[in-house]
Amino acid sequence: MKILDPQHIARHAIRLGHVVTGAVAHLVTCIALGVAGAASAQTWQPTKTVEIVVPAGPSGALDQAARMIKLILDERKLVGHPVLISNKPGGGGKIAFNTLAQREADAHVLSINTHGYLSNHIAGTLDVLPHRDFTAVAVLLDESIVVAVRADSAVKTAADLVAQLKARPESMPIGVATTVGNHIHIGIAKPLKAAGVDVGRLTVAAFRSSGDSMVALLGGHIDIAAATTPNAVTLYKAGKIRLLAVSSAERLGGALAEVPTWREAGVDSVFQSALGLLLPRGVSPAQIAWWEQTLRTLTATDEWRRHLEHNQSRAHFLGHAEAARFYESEYNAMRALVADMRLTKP
Repeated sequence: MKILDPQHIARHAIRLGHVVTGAVAHLVTCIALGVAGAASAQTWQPTKTVEIVVPAGPSGALDQAARMIKLILDERKLVGHPVLISNKPGGGGKIAFNTLAQREADAHVLSINTHGYLSNHIAGTLDVLPHRDFTAVAVLLDESIVVAVRADSAVKTAADLVAQLKARPESMPIGVATTVGNHIHIGIAKPLKAAGVDVGRLTVAAFRSSGDSMVALLGGHIDIAAATTPNAVTLYKAGKIRLLAVSSAERLGGALAEVPTWREAGVDSVFQSALGLLLPRGVSPAQIAWWEQTLRTLTATDEWRRHLEHNQSRAHFLGHAEAARFYESEYNAMRALVADMRLTKP
C-alpha cells in the first residue's frame, strides 16, 4: 500500500420522633455523622475548568462532536465551570492521549475515543489502547462512513469506483483522517476488499481531519475522500460532492436518504464506528459516576438529538461498565479485519 503524508452534594437529615438522652443520644449522633461522612466521600463534581481533548484538527467529525458536547454542557449548566476544547492531532491519537497520561486521576480532562484507535493499536501505530490504558466513561453515538468524489467526477457510482480500482488499485488517491488504518480507512477498505479490490495496493493519504481531506478533494489533490457522515452533509447538500455509498446496513435519512448502501451497490459489507469519551486512569468511582450520569443527561437533550439527526449519526449510549466491555469486544473483532488489510506491522 502506498501511503502519502499530507456533581451534586449529598445532604442527610435525621428526624427523631422521640427524645434520646445520654449515651444513646451520643451514639445516634455518631452514626449520623458517619453516614453523612461516607456519603460526602462518595460524591463529586467538577471544581474547575473541564478540558475535552480532540485527537484531530478543527472542523472534522470529532471536533464537531466535542464542540456540541461543550455547547450543551455550557448552555444547560451541567458542569458549573467553563468547558475548553483542545485540538491535539497527530501520532494516531498519541499526542492527545499523552494529555490523559500526564493528568492521571484528574477527572477534569476527557478525550474522544473511536474505533480508529482500536485499529491503530492493532496495526502498531498507537502504543496505548485507550479503553485499557485510560477509563472509558461512555459511548455516545455510532457513525457510518461515506465515500465521496467531486460532483464533476467521471466516477458516478460505487460500481464505477470498484471497476477502476480492481483494474488499477493505486490509480485514485484516497483521503482519510486522521491516520492510515483507522476507522475511516477501514470504512472504505472493507467494502472494496469484499468487492475484489486489492486494498493493499491502494494509494492512501492521511489528513489532520476529515475537514482537511474534503478540502483536498474539492481542490483536486485527491480523487476520493472517505469520511464519517458529519463531514459530508453540508458539501453534499450544496452539490459540491457526490456520495457513492454509505457503510450502514440500511439507508440513512435526512439529506443522505438518496445515498445507497454498499449492499445496494452489490457489495456485502457493513461497518460503523462508535464515538465515546475517556477519562484518565486513576479516577474515582464517584467521578466516573458523575460523568456517566451527566453524559446520559446530555444525550437526552433536544440539542443532542438534533445534532444526530443533522449528521445522520445513530444514538448509542453505553455507560462506563458497558462501554469498557463493548470496546474490548470490538477490539477483538477488528483484529482479522486489520490483518486482511495488511496494516499490521511485522
